[in-house]
Amino acid sequence: MLDSAKAFFSGDYAPHGYCLLWQPELIWTHVVSDALIAASYFSIPVALVTFVRKRPDIEFGKMFWLFALFIMSCGLTHIMGIWNLWNGDYAAEATIKAITAIASVPTAILLWPLLPKALAIPSPSMLQKKNDELAAALAERDAALEQLRGEVAQRERAEAALVQANKMEAVGQLTGGIAHDFNNLLQAISGNLELIKLAPDNKDKVLRWAANAALASERGAKLTGQLLTFSRRQRLEATDIDVGKLLRDMSGLLRNSVGPTVDLQVDVGPDLGTVRSDATQLELAIINLAINGRDAMPSGGRLLVRAEVDAADRVAVRIVDQGVGMTPDIVARALEPFFTTKGPGRGTGLGLSMAYGVARAAGGDLRIDSEPGEGTAVTLLLPRTPAAEAAAPAVRGGGQSASPGRKVNVLLVDDDPEVRQAVADMLRADGHRVTEAENGPQALLELERMTPDLALFDYAMPGMNGAQLAARVLEQHPDLKLLFLTGYADSDAIDKAVNGRARILKKPISAAALSASLDELLS
Repeated sequence: MLDSAKAFFSGDYAPHGYCLLWQPELIWTHVVSDALIAASYFSIPVALVTFVRKRPDIEFGKMFWLFALFIMSCGLTHIMGIWNLWNGDYAAEATIKAITAIASVPTAILLWPLLPKALAIPSPSMLQKKNDELAAALAERDAALEQLRGEVAQRERAEAALVQANKMEAVGQLTGGIAHDFNNLLQAISGNLELIKLAPDNKDKVLRWAANAALASERGAKLTGQLLTFSRRQRLEATDIDVGKLLRDMSGLLRNSVGPTVDLQVDVGPDLGTVRSDATQLELAIINLAINGRDAMPSGGRLLVRAEVDAADRVAVRIVDQGVGMTPDIVARALEPFFTTKGPGRGTGLGLSMAYGVARAAGGDLRIDSEPGEGTAVTLLLPRTPAAEAAAPAVRGGGQSASPGRKVNVLLVDDDPEVRQAVADMLRADGHRVTEAENGPQALLELERMTPDLALFDYAMPGMNGAQLAARVLEQHPDLKLLFLTGYADSDAIDKAVNGRARILKKPISAAALSASLDELLS
């Protein structure tokens, strides 16, 4: 066996050149052709292997390796063809051809099953088409997103408008009661002033009548302050709220909201602590729930507003009416926005859903307990927070109005002559020098003739409002101290115009409070 193998690989055969009669043109034609073919065959596997190594994600990687082996073997057969022109190693050449055959057969067998997969590979035109479709889809998606953003913004504006409309609806419910209260206050003020005119020399009685008129004025100021705070558009601000104090302070608003046919009882339990919410929104929620309770009792009845701490350490504000009650299917839908059982024009259907939103924003919940004919109890469940810090002391009032501070030049601007005269007299009584102007342009003319230490502006004036005037004045006098005395609710416009550089006081104001504010501003 070994001898046969040695004889097979002995190389004692005649070189191939003998067959070609050693003719140079034939010899070199074979040499050059085989050399070029071999070089090409060797180059192709190197390229294939390099490609596969750099792209391991290629699906047909194993087939590339088989092709490389097959083509490399083919190149070796051509090298042996050149070698055997002058040598007789045909056994080695036959062995290389056998290796080539072994590599080519599985390559050919495996190639056909891969053909459908290869044909399924997208062509460049198909890829370009898909890319164009993807770009179109992305553009469509971007347009849809932009449209969605617009719809969301529109919805937010609509929701804000609806909340404001709901708030103004509640304000409308207050109108009758507010008018009644103001008529009583005006009667108290005008009656006491007439008594003073009748007996101006009776000092004791004059002081008593003046005190009565001042007390009625303070009650009116508190009432308008609550109404302005309640009805104005404002940024929501969560603060620690003493629910007991809130209910006691708003009891007048509640009574005006439900009217005289309803026996309103406000019961505030002890040690309620505080909750984290927006005070105006919480007030609005309670008033809406009270109005709902009133509407459920068209013939009048008893309405209880009770606040207590429940077993889960939450402040439970319960509004309980003796009305017609609700069926289970109505209770199930009661918190849906715009759902209402009231007739057209009698409600927006936002009261309960808005109250539920306030409760959820505070981290709490809203519960409805109702039976047909047995009345309804709506409970706001609000998590308690640590007690709020003690409120800052109020601006001092009462007693002597004279300011212990220095006396200054004041520019006073107000379009209402009675208000301007009264405030000017307060300031002069305090020892200050006052220059009056009835509007913004007149104030700018006065500023060309004098340099005040302090300017006191009204806000709501025709033509040029107080904020616009302040912005103009600060351009000429950047160090001027500013004080706004206004009955208007929107302080945001003032802050924006003067960048928070002015103190804002609400009308009406007492001489003592005005004097204290000037002292603080000038100190």
